[in-house]
Amino acid sequence: MAGPTTAERGARQQESSGPPLARRLGPRRLRTIIIFALAVVLLTTGTVWALYGSQWLRVERVSVAGTSVLTPQQVRQAADVPVGAPLISVDTGAIETRLRSELPRIDSVDVVRSWPDGIGLKVTERKPVLLVKKGRNFVEVDDEGVRFATVSEAPRGVPLLEWETTSSTSSSASLRRFGKGRLVREAVKVAGALPAAVARDTRVVKVRSYDDISLELSGGRTVAWGSAEKGAAKARTITALMKASPDARHFDVSAPTAPASAGS
Repeated sequence: MAGPTTAERGARQQESSGPPLARRLGPRRLRTIIIFALAVVLLTTGTVWALYGSQWLRVERVSVAGTSVLTPQQVRQAADVPVGAPLISVDTGAIETRLRSELPRIDSVDVVRSWPDGIGLKVTERKPVLLVKKGRNFVEVDDEGVRFATVSEAPRGVPLLEWETTSSTSSSASLRRFGKGRLVREAVKVAGALPAAVARDTRVVKVRSYDDISLELSGGRTVAWGSAEKGAAKARTITALMKASPDARHFDVSAPTAPASAGS
């Protein structure tokens, strides 16, 4: 007996697959779905156009906050924000990289889009904790040991870093072992550990070797600090020692458990 013809097989498949989509959903529901799909397409197209093609959401202003030594104009110039470009297309990461590269005084910067037409630059500047003499100028060093700016006038309240030039074996060996950069960072640690009252009076941080860092205070007073290690303990000790011996001229906290003071 002959099998089903092609037409018969097609009819059977159509019966097994059910009625067409339009018949299953019904004309009203199908129309709703089509309208919704068209609305999504139009909305997406409109959004893309508004972000990239319209004149509404383009960069028209660049605001700067957080500057102290730098001026807002310096920051804007270094940032080189593409005014007139679509706000959505601005590469905020590239702006941040540019600012930190061209203005080393900037420690960090937050670049944000300020809708509908602005870019905001929130800057945090590095603060000097030590100064290094360079000819007639001064190089500012921050709390991480980064030399970030050269200025013609020393900022008030920032101590000068000095190297005690000596031919002693310990000084030469320390310089060879640690290098000048490491010794600068150790001096920075000492400056950062000083109690506020002592920091205000500190005029010079003098480095002879890794284990021999001292302070010159106002009024000709000196402090033998030793290494940068145990900074918190030494800070507590120098505070107590100065209260106990207010007329002393020399203080030694290099061994904070056995401090000493002398002179009057």
